[in-house]
Amino acid sequence: MDWMTWYNGLVKPSWTPAPATIGLIWSILYPIIIVTFGFVFVQAFRGKVGWTVAAPFVMNLVANLIFSPIQFQMRNLPLAAVDILIVWGSIIWLAMAIWPHYRWVSLAQIPYFVWVSLATILQLSITWNNR
Repeated sequence: MDWMTWYNGLVKPSWTPAPATIGLIWSILYPIIIVTFGFVFVQAFRGKVGWTVAAPFVMNLVANLIFSPIQFQMRNLPLAAVDILIVWGSIIWLAMAIWPHYRWVSLAQIPYFVWVSLATILQLSITWNNR
């Protein structure tokens, strides 16, 4: 069974966004993530911020990138729930870590944090409803 058939067969909350909406939101968020995370990595390579400041950005990037394979290829809902909690928590961590250095980077994460907060509640609901 392909991933879309599998996903459509899951019990989901009535407020679950359509896949096209999810794609649209990510197409808006990814450029923000690329610019801000890239900026932080460049500053870390230049020595303007320490790698301890960049660490939560790395953690978030890795956790974000592995979510879809966990969810849709492995079809492991509990692991996807843990992963999205890591994404969510690392956004808070990275925003706090960069705030003293570049507040604009921290503030730019607000839309990302709002979306991931909603996605986290959605993932936890899906995981619970399909246990």
